[in-house]
Amino acid sequence: MRKDWIAILDFGSQYTHLIARRIRECGVYSEIVPYNIKAKELLARGPSGIVLSGGPATVTFQKSPKPDPGIFNLGIPILGICYGAQLMAYFLGGKVSKAKEREYGRTILRIKSKGDIFKGLSPEEIVWMSHGDRITKLPLGFRPIASTENSPIAAIENREKRFFGVQFHPEVVHTPKGGIIFRNFLFEITKSKPSWDMKSFVKETIKNLRQEIGEGKVVCALSGGVDSSVLTMLLYKAIGKRLFAIFIDNGLLRKNEVKVVKERFRDMYHINLITVSAEDIFLKALKGIIHPEKKRKIIGRTFIKVFEEEAKKLGEVKFLAQGTLYPDVIESRSPWGSPSATIKTHHNVGGLPPRLGFKLIEPLRFLFKDEVRLLGKELGLPEEILYRHPFPGPGLAVRIIGEVTKEKLEILREADWILLEEIKNAGLYKNLWQSFCVLLPVKTVGVMGDKRTYEFVIAIRAVTSLDGMTADWAKIPYEVLERIAHRIVNEVKGVNRVVYDISSKPPSTIEWE
Repeated sequence: MRKDWIAILDFGSQYTHLIARRIRECGVYSEIVPYNIKAKELLARGPSGIVLSGGPATVTFQKSPKPDPGIFNLGIPILGICYGAQLMAYFLGGKVSKAKEREYGRTILRIKSKGDIFKGLSPEEIVWMSHGDRITKLPLGFRPIASTENSPIAAIENREKRFFGVQFHPEVVHTPKGGIIFRNFLFEITKSKPSWDMKSFVKETIKNLRQEIGEGKVVCALSGGVDSSVLTMLLYKAIGKRLFAIFIDNGLLRKNEVKVVKERFRDMYHINLITVSAEDIFLKALKGIIHPEKKRKIIGRTFIKVFEEEAKKLGEVKFLAQGTLYPDVIESRSPWGSPSATIKTHHNVGGLPPRLGFKLIEPLRFLFKDEVRLLGKELGLPEEILYRHPFPGPGLAVRIIGEVTKEKLEILREADWILLEEIKNAGLYKNLWQSFCVLLPVKTVGVMGDKRTYEFVIAIRAVTSLDGMTADWAKIPYEVLERIAHRIVNEVKGVNRVVYDISSKPPSTIEWE
């Protein structure tokens, strides 16, 4: 059982994943758990502290998500954030009411007590608010320790129980001193030790993998992207030649991808690599399909079919390893434990039918993307692998709006190659989270060589992000965009127009489909 870790009860805030990241950045492991986890289960897992996340609901509503009341009797320090602070006050006998004015954005926090949670802060600090309700009466044993113009009770504490609540969001960058608040909670209040780093993760994970796998064989899908590459190397370090990596060329990959993967993993790292050419199978399955979710599901089903056929050839293989990451898990489940709207199907989550007969291993399941890169560095992978931009499981199929054909794939492949080449030449690649081309399902009129053309449009998508959960469109210099557009129109047959996507996430997703 992990000794020093923080349990984050998820009440549906868009910032919950940021709480986990901020705590891990302090060197303490954190994990997001369901808001209604039973107190005895939590106690059995032994966290050194509990964080109650924010959320969009109102605590006084009957159907709003509420925790097991027993968590307040475990003797474990608790930090409530926004909705979490209101929950704490409400459950322990205080009162929460609708505020006269909604408080949103940057606000001046006036601190009354600079000890404990606010140790090291100034009397006034900038914080980020996002709430419509507020605490109007304190529970017995609590006192107010900060206020804002709109919230007389903006932070509370019960020193004896080691319970703290803040109405603002210390996890977002708009609260500049939020990191100090988390460090105070972790090291002054919960007395946690900073034992979470990639060196310890590698040691612990390899030990656990060897224990779980024993003398068995493991099969994994290798795509050449960051996640699958790190997963493959981690497994290879753990079990060596008992790992079999299957690389399926589905015809939906980037230019030269097959060549690079073979050279790197088979020739350089000497991993058991099985390469499968399946372009015709995938294109036949995708013929006439336009809807993005249908594309994803067809590609997923076809992948499983091809993968299963290859895996059977290996004889008895008990384990299947997948490179599922924490954001995949978070986005693919409802934070309140009930059905919620599907944004898009993640290819790594819930996609395996029971009939495959493998036992699933997901050693990266609780890591964020930046942590996967740190892990890869610890494993000795080069930067050219670790800092590759994310590439979707369905590949170029979800970057072609509408039906996928061989002709469209070739057009998109060439355009994408030019984009990445120019982005790298301009020294921008490592500053971007992702940059790629999208082939639109429309043709426009153009003039080339005194002749009228009627050809496809390429959209360029480039974003900056910390973890892919939120993203801003990248402000690429005009001269770089001009060079990219000029090359694509002149070098890629079938394209006569290039446009740039300036949408952020939210409301848009990073990928178009």
